[in-house]
Amino acid sequence: MLKTLVLISLGGAFGAVMRYLASTSVYAIMGRGFPYGTLFVNVLGSLLIGILAIVMLERMSIGPEWRAAVLVGVLGSFTTFSTFSLETLYLIEQGEMMRAMTNIALSVLLCLAAVWLGVFLGRQL
Repeated sequence: MLKTLVLISLGGAFGAVMRYLASTSVYAIMGRGFPYGTLFVNVLGSLLIGILAIVMLERMSIGPEWRAAVLVGVLGSFTTFSTFSLETLYLIEQGEMMRAMTNIALSVLLCLAAVWLGVFLGRQL
C-alpha cells in the first residue's frame, strides 16, 4: 500500500507540472479569451486515459501500483476530466445511457455550482 501511495504521489507531482506547462503554453499561443489551456488538457487527458487504460489493462501486464501511478497520479492531477470521461464512456458501453447522461448533467451542473459557491465564499473572506 505504501509503495502505491508513493507512486501515486510522484505521478501526481509530474501530472500537475505537465498540466501547468501544457496549459500555459496553449494560453501563450491562443490567448486567454477562452479557456483553451484547460480545454486542451481536459481533452488530451481524456484521450490519454482512454489509450493508457486499454494498454495497461488489456494489452500489457502492468502491476496495479503502476497503473494507479499513471491513471490516478499522473492523469488524475493532469486532469480529473479524463476520469469522468472514461467512467461515462464505460456507462455508455454498458448500455447505461440514462446513468451516463445523469453523470454528465450532474457533473457539469454540480461542479459549476460548487465553483460558483467557492468563488462566492472566497470573495467573502
